[in-house]
Amino acid sequence: MHELSIACSIVSQAALAAERAGATRVVGVRIAVGALSGVSGDALLFSYDIATEGTPLAGSRLEIRDVPVTIHCAVCNREVVLPDVQHFRCPVCGEP
Repeated sequence: MHELSIACSIVSQAALAAERAGATRVVGVRIAVGALSGVSGDALLFSYDIATEGTPLAGSRLEIRDVPVTIHCAVCNREVVLPDVQHFRCPVCGEP
């Protein structure tokens, strides 16, 4: 479960940023997670709660924004979002 080490890194960076800003408490942290990252959002949320214990982030909320895979199709000459990360084909023209 590599999400715990990711959560620990997030907490470390957020605590450092809070300290630099003179904050004594953090209410929330927002991150973006790419569809190909291999990170489970549920596991990360669970790990975050563990990683924040005893830190200025204890009780804070982790907000995860999912980022889809966007490709440039040379045939269509435009950026498109892949509906499924298992099939790297343009959803408009079908080009790989």
